[in-house]
Amino acid sequence: MPSLFDPIQLGAIDAPNRILMAPLTRGRAAPGFVPTEMKAEYYGQRAGAGLIIAEATGISVQGLGWPAAPGVWSEEQTEGWKLATKAVHDNGGRIILQLWHMGRIVHSDFLDGEKPISASATTAPGEAYTPTGKKPYVEARALAVEEVPGLLDDYRKATANAMAAGFDGVQIHAANGYLIDQFLRDGTNLRDDEYGGSPDNRTRLLHEVAQAVAEEAGADWTAVRLSPNGDSQGTNDSDPGSVFPLAAQKLADVGIAFLELREPGPEGTFGNTDVPKLSPEIRKVFKAPLVLNSDYTKESGQAALDSGIADAISYGRPFISNPDLVRRFREDIPLNGVAEGKGPWDFSPTWYSNGPEGYVDYPVAEENVAAE
Repeated sequence: MPSLFDPIQLGAIDAPNRILMAPLTRGRAAPGFVPTEMKAEYYGQRAGAGLIIAEATGISVQGLGWPAAPGVWSEEQTEGWKLATKAVHDNGGRIILQLWHMGRIVHSDFLDGEKPISASATTAPGEAYTPTGKKPYVEARALAVEEVPGLLDDYRKATANAMAAGFDGVQIHAANGYLIDQFLRDGTNLRDDEYGGSPDNRTRLLHEVAQAVAEEAGADWTAVRLSPNGDSQGTNDSDPGSVFPLAAQKLADVGIAFLELREPGPEGTFGNTDVPKLSPEIRKVFKAPLVLNSDYTKESGQAALDSGIADAISYGRPFISNPDLVRRFREDIPLNGVAEGKGPWDFSPTWYSNGPEGYVDYPVAEENVAAE
């Protein structure tokens, strides 16, 4: 079986190792959702990953509802992202961009008072982050069938902009309770048209988005993220085993480069509990590289490779405080934060702040040794 440090071919991307950086929302975009030089520094520091999957990035005004998150629908945003791709490439790395439509998780404050869209007229639980503080989510409206072509065009334009910005590919965010996930699951998809009801219908939008993006970028430069087990931000399904292997089969038919699965355990960010993981069933139908994510250590990640289910592991929170995570794993160097009892997986108020603290100021191993 391969090790975490062996190279892997991810579609058209030659990844030098199987330790991928998972997409992590961190904020820090300038007004207008424009990526900055600080964001470029952040990604450039982490270029040792086999592949960086850059943070969730809004495909349109309608699809983005997170303060200081980046977008990729405008020329200014595209130019801003060029700083990040250059920093990564100058450091020998590879980076793709995650394309994001948040659906009902977008608060109407971001939309001049208009309702957000979703599969059906439902309301997410909890509160949204808005420019003026936390507020309860508002009820979404159901996306009309005649609006689907426009949504697909938004994905195509965002894909074209991402490739123009120098990314090595794109990933469709179809996980974590956002728009595509809202269509996949029967807890939020209450439709009775061709996009609702049966698993085949509920996976239709994902399939169409994947086809549109693959036509724009090329299938070998297109990836997808799913979160097949448990509740994500109030988005759930009564029988996920009937939905997600079918979704994976449709993505295999498109010929995407790889599929990433976020399958958290009991302590997962979105409160997932004891729901069985579907990756073994998905592995049976998806033969291209399968990347597993959430709460993996070096040891458990290698065990997942040894099992034959995973081809690579994406690490999120450990990469926040360890820009040189690959080297630390390879040389068994302790991770930042562990000695203090914090752990690289613990929430920090600096994760979503606006400055460099907790973003670009984590030391690499050589600095740790010098300090000691």
